Amino acid sequence: MTKSINLKRLVLGALMAAIVYIFTIVVQIPISATGGYINLGDVAVLLCSYLLGGIYGAFAAGLGSALSDLSAGYTIYAPATFIIKFIMVIAANLISHYTFKNNRPISMILAGISSELIMIFGYFIFESIVLGLGISAFAGVFGNLIQSVICIVLANSTGLMLIKQLKGRLLESI
Repeated sequence: MTKSINLKRLVLGALMAAIVYIFTIVVQIPISATGGYINLGDVAVLLCSYLLGGIYGAFAAGLGSALSDLSAGYTIYAPATFIIKFIMVIAANLISHYTFKNNRPISMILAGISSELIMIFGYFIFESIVLGLGISAFAGVFGNLIQSVICIVLANSTGLMLIKQLKGRLLESI
């Protein structure tokens, strides 16, 4: 029984990694000030937390996001992206499942805000220290903030519906 549960989690994790990749790579709004782009990948990253959670959700989010960086030509960001998205899912999962158990929408909003703050600060730290941009790394914060707000709204609205539909059927043994 344990092997079938782990296989199911592995398959769902691979599916979620593909969904994260698609959400990140399909819709890209370029930001000329930073050379980066706004995307909808964090919608799927948050869904990894809400639907799959734990290590499998974290690996799915990290892998899908890092692969999108690699294929979009942002290779230098791929390792940082993997780590940031991994931590985002772990934090969002902990917050959404262990706070406000009787009020899922509030717990998901808190989880989304917390994980998106991890993303904003994670990329700021990476760009300012690792890439050596220093204070000029603040240029990326505005784009990341816009992306965060959009993704929290979309992930939480679709997440509530998907949890209601899938938790009882597809994910009952996870």
